[in-house]
Amino acid sequence: MLYSILTVTPLMLGHTPSGWEATAPILPLVVDAAVVIVVRLDAVLARLDAKGGGWPLLLRWMTGLMTLGLNVADSALARDPVGVAVHAVAPLLLIVTAETSLAYRRAITRALARLEDQRRAVEERERQERRECERLAREEREREQAALERREQAAREQARQDREHAERLARERAEWEAARRREEREHEARMERQRLEHAAALARAEHRQAPQRPEAPRGQARQASAQQRPEREAERAAEALERREQAAPAPALPAVHERRNESGGVPEQAPREQSGEPAGQGQVTRERVKMTEAKAREAIRQGAVHGTPVRDLAAQTGWSVGWVCARLSEVRKANGELEGVGA
Repeated sequence: MLYSILTVTPLMLGHTPSGWEATAPILPLVVDAAVVIVVRLDAVLARLDAKGGGWPLLLRWMTGLMTLGLNVADSALARDPVGVAVHAVAPLLLIVTAETSLAYRRAITRALARLEDQRRAVEERERQERRECERLAREEREREQAALERREQAAREQARQDREHAERLARERAEWEAARRREEREHEARMERQRLEHAAALARAEHRQAPQRPEAPRGQARQASAQQRPEREAERAAEALERREQAAPAPALPAVHERRNESGGVPEQAPREQSGEPAGQGQVTRERVKMTEAKAREAIRQGAVHGTPVRDLAAQTGWSVGWVCARLSEVRKANGELEGVGA
């Protein structure tokens, strides 16, 4: 622009009336200012990815052609082809630079818009993946909480059943003991009554036979009867006890089988009660094979490259969904930093 002003000013001096020579640089300044305005406004439109229509194009070419005409006019009037060629270099470069800069700015704007779209797409995908990871982690926590509640409920139910069973056994045992003691008391009372009746009968018989027998044989008989009486009573008590045991119903067997150990004879509970396993836990739970942290991280890096879902990675490594999501975020962040360094 400075070269254009210095080239056009002598031409304007030659065509300016006397006394107005100071106004000679005004026209080249106006033309070059128009060029600057056009270039700057085109840059703004290109940055906004907009077009101004036909008038900006007309103004841009008009300012370029006017600059070219003013620069080569002095040499053209002097019929100097070399001067025309030399003075045409600057305005032609100005015209081409204006058009090229506009194309550059539009291309840069499109590239920036494309990069921004890609960045937004990546952020949206990462945001969706984070939401998915959070949802999976929340579902996993809910499943674990539900399983824990079911196990606790089963344990409480089993404890209640065991307590009721133990109370029922204790009640049946107490009833059986009470019945046995009552039968023993009745048997003892019956035996005592029979003994008294027998003694009274013997006394009456001896009293009736006393006048008919001499005194000595009567004393010997009483002595023999007194000696045999305990033996007969013991035999009768044993027979009555045997009959009672045969006639008495067997007590209810406890549902929990008891065994006597060799040391103290303490009853041992059934295997299920001894192990403390609650009801509903008979089903065998298959444990997942859990990788080491290094192998799990390597598997997660490979899965991030191939786009493996988070749930599959968690099942493959044996780690939780939340841990796998955190490692995936670290891998993507590291990959983004490497791409930024490469750019």
